[in-house]
Amino acid sequence: MSEATVVEPSGVKSARRAVDLLETFAAGEVWLSLADLHARTGFPRSSLHGLVHTLLDAGWLEADPNTARYRLGVRALMCGTAYLDRDPVVPFATEALEQLREQTGFTAHYARRDGVQVVYLETRESHRSTHLISRVGRTLPTHATALGKALLAELTADEIDALLPPILHGLTPNTITSRDALHEECALTRERGWASEVEEGSMGVRCVAAVIPYRIPGTDAISCSMPVDEADDAAATRVGELVAETTARLGQRLRRAGIR
Repeated sequence: MSEATVVEPSGVKSARRAVDLLETFAAGEVWLSLADLHARTGFPRSSLHGLVHTLLDAGWLEADPNTARYRLGVRALMCGTAYLDRDPVVPFATEALEQLREQTGFTAHYARRDGVQVVYLETRESHRSTHLISRVGRTLPTHATALGKALLAELTADEIDALLPPILHGLTPNTITSRDALHEECALTRERGWASEVEEGSMGVRCVAAVIPYRIPGTDAISCSMPVDEADDAAATRVGELVAETTARLGQRLRRAGIR
């Protein structure tokens, strides 16, 4: 992308570019150089230099003096944590996740849809898990996850088509990339009350999920992730029904608490 062909979004240019730059760091590798940022954003190098050093001085970026590369700084974590601390649903959802983990023995997740992605807001790992990296704050495409399918099923077929990109990319060989097949999955999800996927988001893992019914359309969902060698179809069905029951109760609690 040349500097002359950059299309600027609406709003204050410098503020918009700063936000885009931070999102580029969030979506990319850990360390990025000015050349990497120019290639990914198309911003003029002169603007990039000023933006990077402004964000560096403010603590939003950190620099590696040996390689002239940058990554997100601690301020990004502080703001992300503040979002979770101030969200009234999180304490209720966390309690539900802990109950699900104890009942099933599997890892439980709480996520929210943001456009075509699901954002993980809380996780409770299985006691047997050796996974040590928190998923909180990470994003995955809606079409490739049980959480995403549960949330897409809240929308009409036309709304789903308008939301999704023209091409659905696979995360694994099993990811559904056909719109027709995805619509069938969403219809099945609506019928039974929970969504399912087998090794579509990650090899070796299957997942079931259900929407928390406190908003229309639903924005939040809870899931259980299970190793494929520990959960056959019958076991996944039992867990899926349990997740649906859990989210139904959670939705009632949130509505009674006046949370919308």
